[in-house]
Amino acid sequence: MSYAYARRAVSALFLLALSAPAAHAEDVIFAIKNSHPNAMRIELYSQDRDYVWPGDGKDFYLDDGETRQLPISCNAGESICYGAWVDGDEETYWGVGPGNKEKCEDCCYTCDGGETEEIDLIP
Repeated sequence: MSYAYARRAVSALFLLALSAPAAHAEDVIFAIKNSHPNAMRIELYSQDRDYVWPGDGKDFYLDDGETRQLPISCNAGESICYGAWVDGDEETYWGVGPGNKEKCEDCCYTCDGGETEEIDLIP
């Protein structure tokens, strides 16, 4: 392969990579209320890729009675489910639970900007 041909091929691949559509980022706020008498831990799980918020082995913490807005950045159109559990008791959970291991109804949201309705975690 000649040097000129290789250089043109690399240039063409570079231009193709620049023109490829990138995933568009959105910001979403999960509004969550802890109506349980104990503190809770919460994680948000992408259903479209291997990603967890807040990530790095951390979770969101909500005291009993606390309401929080959990802002995240996600890919437009991405499905995100919440998993919540009583602090120290992973058997008492909501949504997909700890580690995204359970099935749920109405615990997933599409990343499309804005804020979820208030998610009330009741006993």
